[in-house]
Amino acid sequence: MQYKDNSIFSIKRVSVKDIVMMKQKLEKISVLTAYDYSTASICDRAGVDVLLVGDSAGMVMLGYPTTNQINMEEMLIFCTGVSRGVKRAMIIADMPFGSYQISTTEAIANAIKFVKAGCHAVKIEGGIEIIDTVKAIVKTGIPVMGHIGLKPQTTILWEGYRLQGKTKISGLKLIEDAKALEEAGVFSIVLEMVTSEVADIICKNISIPTIGIGSGSSCDGQVLVLHDMLGIYEDIKPKFVKRYAEISKSIFEAVSVYISDVKSSKFPNEENIFHTSPADLEQIRKTLKEKK
Repeated sequence: MQYKDNSIFSIKRVSVKDIVMMKQKLEKISVLTAYDYSTASICDRAGVDVLLVGDSAGMVMLGYPTTNQINMEEMLIFCTGVSRGVKRAMIIADMPFGSYQISTTEAIANAIKFVKAGCHAVKIEGGIEIIDTVKAIVKTGIPVMGHIGLKPQTTILWEGYRLQGKTKISGLKLIEDAKALEEAGVFSIVLEMVTSEVADIICKNISIPTIGIGSGSSCDGQVLVLHDMLGIYEDIKPKFVKRYAEISKSIFEAVSVYISDVKSSKFPNEENIFHTSPADLEQIRKTLKEKK
């Protein structure tokens, strides 16, 4: 799906209602992360439904070891860039670690900052333990996306990156969390690294869409980190990622050729050079001689 012209008024923005209706229509929801104007614009023109400005930006853009180091100020910069490049897709901001745990008041204030930066919703990690925060933000009129299963901001502090829902206790807790989040007012829920069987049960027991990442094909939509699926970020290669390209290799090869061309004076060549007209050049040289 591509734009026919550049008028923002000719393009219908994907809304919360559209996302919810896609589950009812059995239309799968496509979600990708985005962190800058250029790639967000490309993804938007390609027709992606949702762009998530993920706290994964801390790792793939800033080089942090985990997502927990990124802060509000950094996230807002990424959100601003993405919002400037998008006309159709819904933009959702990940609320970074520490931006919603301290108090409900601070959580609301930070959610408002994301809306002012051009986002249309925020995403918060957690289940029953964050219900009050979800309700408070939704009450202000800001849509909230939930996130359960593997919660990178906190799960890694307790048990590391592990598959969720493998046991009866874990599976029932996830189902309970999903239902509680739906009742609290979230419009969709990300299921990260949940067994496909438990994810399927959750999908069938709530009316809002589920967005899977490593949680099987039953989910109402899928999300991947753009840098993972394009083969740009190479530090971590999750099993659930499908590589649609190997751009890091292309970039490496292009940069290598560029370096070689510069060293050998092959670049710039005639087609990359600008010239002064012969008449003006003659005047410049004449003037320099006179000054001597």
